Amino acid sequence: MTSNQLSAQRTRIKICGLTREADVDAAVAAGADAIGFVLYEKSPRHVSVERAAELARRLPPFVTPVLLFVNESATKIIAACASIAGATVQFHGEETPEQCLDATHQGARSFLRAARIPLGDAGRHFDLVKYAQDYSKAQAILLDAHVDGYGGGGQTFNWSLLPPNVNAHLVLSGGLNAANVADGILQVRPRCKTLAVDVSSGVEMSGPGNKGIKDLEKINQFVAAVRAADRQLAEISTNV
Repeated sequence: MTSNQLSAQRTRIKICGLTREADVDAAVAAGADAIGFVLYEKSPRHVSVERAAELARRLPPFVTPVLLFVNESATKIIAACASIAGATVQFHGEETPEQCLDATHQGARSFLRAARIPLGDAGRHFDLVKYAQDYSKAQAILLDAHVDGYGGGGQTFNWSLLPPNVNAHLVLSGGLNAANVADGILQVRPRCKTLAVDVSSGVEMSGPGNKGIKDLEKINQFVAAVRAADRQLAEISTNV
């Protein structure tokens, strides 16, 4: 990626795992490009399809609702998407390329495919280039840490072990917060077509029982850190 390409990009932001009206409104006001609703029943951030539809109706134009599924049937995914206009699907389980296409009318509906990157040095053995090729119909590949269960568990993987050149749009996820997202953007954006970031636990209130309960100040701090990273990349490109 050239320096001009880097400077011209604005990092898109997805805030995931929302469960309350106030948090949806806060994320939109802060400048989020996408809002994620978890439709996986075993997640502590789970909402029903009806609840996701209710929250999604608060979104203004050009803010995208994203519906997260884990190993769900195509029938249920198609039915959920019919209830939420303009939704993007996020596949976060073991879905094959064929299953992703079946559930999105052969890719007519945009979808993201999560790649679960092993923690530590094991991350170097994950073939992200091949993974992106296998899921070439996806709008983007979402990079998350591979932990027990599904979702990154608030942990980051080793970004430096990612391939230097991935022919795909990427979404960086897994343990992001206002303190580390700029470093993630600086490390990963030169490796792909474009980069977006996805945060969930990093903008939640502290303490047990607060999964799915967002913190307005943390949301604003996260967005500010992303914009600061964009400015830093623009400055770097002008000095090259």
